[in-house]
Amino acid sequence: MNVLDRPTPEPTSVARYADGETGVVDLFAPAGPSRGAVVLLHGGFWRAAYDRRHLRHLAAALAATGLTVALPEFRRVGDPGGGAPGTFDDTSRILREVPALLGADPGDVVVAGHSAGGHLALLAAARADRPPARVVSLAGVLDVAAAHRARLSDGAVAALLGTADPDPAVLAAIDPMRIALPASEIVVVHGRSDEVVPADYSIAYAARDDRIRLELLDADHFDVIDPTTPAFATVAAAIRA
Repeated sequence: MNVLDRPTPEPTSVARYADGETGVVDLFAPAGPSRGAVVLLHGGFWRAAYDRRHLRHLAAALAATGLTVALPEFRRVGDPGGGAPGTFDDTSRILREVPALLGADPGDVVVAGHSAGGHLALLAAARADRPPARVVSLAGVLDVAAAHRARLSDGAVAALLGTADPDPAVLAAIDPMRIALPASEIVVVHGRSDEVVPADYSIAYAARDDRIRLELLDADHFDVIDPTTPAFATVAAAIRA
């Protein structure tokens, strides 16, 4: 059964980082002492139709390895105030404030994001006053200009920016391919058989700098968030390392 179709595990607890319906965060605690803190940003092409619940399997599996995990919600396209800039404001706030809910400093956490969440993780880390220790992109939309040209997911980038013809400077300002690298370790994981977000985006991003570690897997778009697949060993190692 696809990871999106299986019943999701419940978090250990639920906290808030902001007012409003989307200002919540699922917390997954390890059974014993914590070996580190992780913030997970979910994907869904920045749209309100997709929420954090599809990453609960990954969050619970990471907690079982000894990590303390936060899985926050944020405003998306279709939510009041969602899309640019509200979505970016929320994910920046998450990096500032959610680590404290894990008993961690913002500069000590790992931030991992899947699909559009990989884009948001790198963008928020690049804008942070205190960037996370590591950013892990899982099948991330890391070339936003290419995604816009390809009208990926029926024009998801245009919906995010609120226009089918965005100003090139506005597009470049949110594109991991064009913004400065965050002062964090960066690991990029992508499946070669991904038919949702091309692996070429991650390959091109990793080519920007020798500091970026690229892990190409025999996997599809959702294998990288499914702890029952062989991809999980690589994903967990990238997050724990």
